[in-house]
Amino acid sequence: MNQIFDFLFSQYANSSTLDISLEIIAVFFGFLSVWCSKKNNIWVFPTGMISTSIFVYLLLKWGLLGDMMINGYYFAMSVYGWYIWTRKVDASHVTPISRTTSKEKKISILIFFATLIFVYAVYTYFDKWNNWTAYVDTVTTAVFFVGMWLMARRKIENWIYWIIGDLISVPLYWYKGFTFTSIQYFFFIFIAILGYIAWKKNIDNNKSTL
Repeated sequence: MNQIFDFLFSQYANSSTLDISLEIIAVFFGFLSVWCSKKNNIWVFPTGMISTSIFVYLLLKWGLLGDMMINGYYFAMSVYGWYIWTRKVDASHVTPISRTTSKEKKISILIFFATLIFVYAVYTYFDKWNNWTAYVDTVTTAVFFVGMWLMARRKIENWIYWIIGDLISVPLYWYKGFTFTSIQYFFFIFIAILGYIAWKKNIDNNKSTL
């Protein structure tokens, strides 16, 4: 039993109680946020803002700039998404779940490559190309940037980006030594799959009622 515990949590031996507690709180609200998103519930944004604000602090402290930028971007997109999700498209309906348009697909590609260039510039400026994880971090940042933008616009394709990013993040965070965060992304994979199924059902049901 002790060997299993050491395998999972030995990397926290030199971490402060405050940092460990903050990571657990951030993970909890992260779970809550993704679950609310799966349920198409507006609370996805306030809970997500709590999680991301804590992670911005922790990731800055840990020197993980790409991850920090992801969470800072999440916070900004949460404000934007909160507005989009509550904006009425007519007198009685708010923005519905839908599929991406051709224009939005082009914007998604633009966001992806613009993010790659931006993160590359940041890592170069701070001389952070000292580990292979920096290259993986750059790609996951771009993937998550697109996913968050699509989620804020209530597009079903956001779940595909989350699934891809989560699959990469599980081993990445484990390697970096952040067990709780790695476990969080592991469960995010399943929630994202369920989220895609739920949102697709929502779109199909709306089509049948037209």
